[in-house]
Amino acid sequence: MVRSKPLRGGRPQAPSAPTRRQLQQLATTSDFVQTSSDVESSTRKDALDRRLALTTEGKAAQLGGAPVGGGRIRSSKDVQRPASTQPGWVRREKASTRAVPFNLSRSSLPITHWRHPLTDAAANARLQAYEQEIKGRFDRIVPLLQQVSALQHETDFIPQAQRLCRAELGFDLPDHILQRAWVRPLDMRALFAWCVFESHRLFSDRFFQDDPLDAGTGSAASREFEQFLLDCGIHLLDLTPCADGRLAHTVAYALRIPFSAVRRRSHAGAMFDVENTVNRWVKTEHRRYREGSPNPSTEPTRYLKVVTYHFSSLDPSHQGCAAHGSNDELAAAAGHQRLLDFRESVENSFCCGASVDLLLIGLDTDTDAIRVHPPSRDSEMVLDRWLCARELHAATVSMSADQAMAQIAEAVESSAPGPMDAGMVSFLTRLLANNFSQIDYVQDLHGGTYPDAGHAERFIGVGIGFKEVHLRNLTYFAHLDTVEEGAPDLDVGVKIFKGLNVSRDLPIPVVVRFDYSGRVPGARERAIADCQRVNQAIADRYAALVDEGLLHTCLTIRDRNQTAPAEVVGSTLDPQLPEAH
Repeated sequence: MVRSKPLRGGRPQAPSAPTRRQLQQLATTSDFVQTSSDVESSTRKDALDRRLALTTEGKAAQLGGAPVGGGRIRSSKDVQRPASTQPGWVRREKASTRAVPFNLSRSSLPITHWRHPLTDAAANARLQAYEQEIKGRFDRIVPLLQQVSALQHETDFIPQAQRLCRAELGFDLPDHILQRAWVRPLDMRALFAWCVFESHRLFSDRFFQDDPLDAGTGSAASREFEQFLLDCGIHLLDLTPCADGRLAHTVAYALRIPFSAVRRRSHAGAMFDVENTVNRWVKTEHRRYREGSPNPSTEPTRYLKVVTYHFSSLDPSHQGCAAHGSNDELAAAAGHQRLLDFRESVENSFCCGASVDLLLIGLDTDTDAIRVHPPSRDSEMVLDRWLCARELHAATVSMSADQAMAQIAEAVESSAPGPMDAGMVSFLTRLLANNFSQIDYVQDLHGGTYPDAGHAERFIGVGIGFKEVHLRNLTYFAHLDTVEEGAPDLDVGVKIFKGLNVSRDLPIPVVVRFDYSGRVPGARERAIADCQRVNQAIADRYAALVDEGLLHTCLTIRDRNQTAPAEVVGSTLDPQLPEAH
């Protein structure tokens, strides 16, 4: 048992798991005794040897100035790099003295159309079938309603409309709306919102009942990945992508991680709430201490916090992250600074910040290729240096699977600003290899880049939950407890849907979700009350849209401790009950 480093005031701290620095000191003491001058000399020699192996020219974009922020952020200009021979996996180019834009994404690489030996073709086929099934139902809504609209003056209008809807979408239209068609024009806006809500209900039911992604709790894929994380020295993976719908598939598709093995919270611009994340870290460590789950607190594993920002390789000035003004440099720097704030908060509060590791990942929303900023052993990352999955894919496509994995691992290690943990090397190597499957997925399905470069979400998800959403451009997330605190995220979503739907005279469908724990007495009732509270706040904030029938809501709750699907507890489309006298 090792005691944590005391505070500056000298007050001793409670015992905790040994930190990485303490483990290194113990190992050093047990193996040999070395003077401080020897350590300094050895450390400097290791650093020089490392830098001799690093790639310099043609590998990373150059900033006009150092990135914003403090802490461990530094620019590549601060590092004196001697000229060296580039490793074989890097494209050999002549050095350029012109500054390269920060949003360099290797989009100039030719699309090979060769399937990579590491690509999982069976998984690609399964994921493609699932995506086409779910999105296909949403895409059939407008054509179906156009047929229904043409029938509204027929004598058998209602039976015909219901038969069409059941055949095309698998559910009935609301009878109380159809019944009014003879009095006034059919409310097509309400029918559109109803179809979106019912389509969401059906795919949510299937997700929790059938586990179509084969990644639910207790699945073989989930157990295998959780053990892999522990082998890498990671006891929990906490990932925050941007709320943009083009990143909703980050876990299951882009990174190919079983969704039940990762904690996902989406926020606009990937700007997660530091205090809430610290609270979740506390709960995780408390469970390790009390229950030994997923492993005992005495084991030297780490809580890995990941931020995924995004950029566009085809239209970087317009299709980047809206929360950061399509500024790739700002998106990466802001995400990195938020990571540093989280780690500093843990250090200041609990004096064991070494048990928190940080990672920054970028995602190209046009190709789904990721770029990782490999961290050193102390989670130091350089913002204007990264490893591009698409470049690695092109460089290793002609190799065998084993050779490609070895080259990826070598590239990861040589790209970090300092020595890396072996576990982090293994973790990043697997993420990059997984992403090769997604790169080939987009190439096979769309010829290299998505046809919908911008937003094409089907509905807005508001509240806490939506574990079932893992498809690109299906949902815009507004993760919030109250509309007041989550107004920036929600306003961005409404602005997006004004362009997607309101411009076509279609309403904005909003699904409100609050997950609860069925183990806590009264939790279900409180979740329903939260839905109603948020629903009223939305109606007040966007009253003009609501009054014109251009915004509808559906209220849902779900017990997070069960595999049961979400439960609908209310909607603006419910029939209005007559007032009692």
